[in-house]
Amino acid sequence: MAVNFSATDLKISAGFPAQFPADIRPQIAFSGRSNVGKSSLINTLLGRKALARVSASPGKTVTINFYDVDKKLYFVDLPGYGFAKRSDAERRRFSTLTDGYFVKNDRPDLLRLVVQLVDIRIGPTADDRTMIDFLMQCRIPFLIAASKADKLSKTAIAKAADELSCMYSDIPVIPFSSLNGLGKEPLRSAILAAAGLS
Repeated sequence: MAVNFSATDLKISAGFPAQFPADIRPQIAFSGRSNVGKSSLINTLLGRKALARVSASPGKTVTINFYDVDKKLYFVDLPGYGFAKRSDAERRRFSTLTDGYFVKNDRPDLLRLVVQLVDIRIGPTADDRTMIDFLMQCRIPFLIAASKADKLSKTAIAKAADELSCMYSDIPVIPFSSLNGLGKEPLRSAILAAAGLS
């Protein structure tokens, strides 16, 4: 089934689990630490410049943004984690909201894939490893989008991707750059396959 990625609108910025959309559509979630390039990746996939907003204060926004993609699926932009300046109250709200999405969701079957971003230059941080361990323990399907690949040479990209593949065997690793479009089509294909729309 063809999907027009550019036919996308923000459905809702949910601050509470009760605000999650009730539509029966497949969901693709995007997870990563603040400043890893999550908004830029989403904008690149959608062929839009500023639909997913790049925050001037990374880690400060604690909402889950649901983007309606061509009335066929949702892109679910989870709040960034691992930002030191977040207050204790904001951390608690982050935990409640993300736990609500992953653990207390009425329709966990709608989550078809998590795109877990990792900065290809530095590899998984402690927070990334915690998130990946959670996904693996809960048997939530995910792949790793190794962001900011334009900062490395082709040889360095291949080496870093191999290292990630060795760390997490059987988990797809897709080097990605929002600047030059590297990985855009492979990532779109993986998303459509997971959503049953390919």
